[in-house]
Amino acid sequence: MNPLLNRLQPYPFERLRQLFSEVVPPGHLPAISLGMGEPRHATPAFVTQALVAGLGGLSSYPATAGEPRLREAFTGWLARRYGLQLNPATQVLPVNGSREALFAFAQTVVDASRASPVVVCPNPFYQIYEGAALLAGATPWYAPSDPARNFAVDWDSVPDEVWQRTQLLYVCSPGNPTGAVMPLAEWEKLFALSDRHGFVIASDECYSEIYFRDTPPLGGLEAAARLGRTDFRNLMAFTSLSKRSNVPGLRSGFVAGDAALVKSFLLYRTYHGGAMSPPVQAASIAAWGDEAHVIENRALYRAKFAAVTPLLAPVLDVALPDAGFYLWARIPDALGLSDEAFARALLAQYNVTVLPGSYLAREAQGANPGAQRIRMALVAETAECVEAAQRIVQFIQSLPLQKTS
Repeated sequence: MNPLLNRLQPYPFERLRQLFSEVVPPGHLPAISLGMGEPRHATPAFVTQALVAGLGGLSSYPATAGEPRLREAFTGWLARRYGLQLNPATQVLPVNGSREALFAFAQTVVDASRASPVVVCPNPFYQIYEGAALLAGATPWYAPSDPARNFAVDWDSVPDEVWQRTQLLYVCSPGNPTGAVMPLAEWEKLFALSDRHGFVIASDECYSEIYFRDTPPLGGLEAAARLGRTDFRNLMAFTSLSKRSNVPGLRSGFVAGDAALVKSFLLYRTYHGGAMSPPVQAASIAAWGDEAHVIENRALYRAKFAAVTPLLAPVLDVALPDAGFYLWARIPDALGLSDEAFARALLAQYNVTVLPGSYLAREAQGANPGAQRIRMALVAETAECVEAAQRIVQFIQSLPLQKTS
């Protein structure tokens, strides 16, 4: 067996299952889960219809590069969303969901024969980054987010000797779980570091279409273009239909950026068997070509967060994020509960599931930045999310406060 498999840590939801293994929730309260970030709004009917209409394509092998119409759908969306002009033949590539691609990309980019390769990622983070780094033969380095700066990642905390060994940097904007969006100045800093040390930047942007401000989140390719980096050198953006169009089961997304990286990734995926099926391609073309359903979806999240956040704010340190569909809340110290104990007791007493923040981070530089926090995914209908918030308020108000010296 590959010995690198032994370096992988249990996935957060496996840890959650173990945490809850002996919990018996109250039977009189219906279960409400805010634990998993799985979109639950309805899939648009036209996407389903396009999927069914494309079933005739099952009789042929699909090309790994995808149909020309699909790649043109990608570049058309990039032009409308970000004002970018990319070559559909050389600068975009379909992938079977951003998760699969984010993992596979590290296997393409990392050269394990070089001394002590490093993959830098934010902390807290999406655990795929860590697993991809480990199985590529690299060492992850965790850059902490700073609550005092709207959870911006403290890239300055990464030592220069780490940057010198870095081959790949994962960024996530809007961030999971914090919802923070990277500003242009932060992108400029990372591009300068990439130029100096030669590492590749993988920009995870799967939450880009769920936002709460008037201005859409800045994308990595958009930032590069604004800074005159129109060749997108050493930059690849990853996006997905899962959150944008409520089709997590479709497993459809694309990557875009540096043509040289796209070429190498296509070579890897040709051997890896990463081709997208014809029906999924047909459904994806339909989804990327329509914006009305995305606007409706965003409005649902905005209404939901507007209803839930004020309910929780009096009892938790929580605020409306820049984007995404998570609330990243700090548990009051006066409750005397760890994030694990809080999640376990909440399920046991009120049948609401939340994810302990420490499961989404690693202890690094002397601290786990997810400790004493919980992630709440507001993916259910508004009424269910409001009910969950009300139960959380009742739960916290029922707890005795700890005496402080």
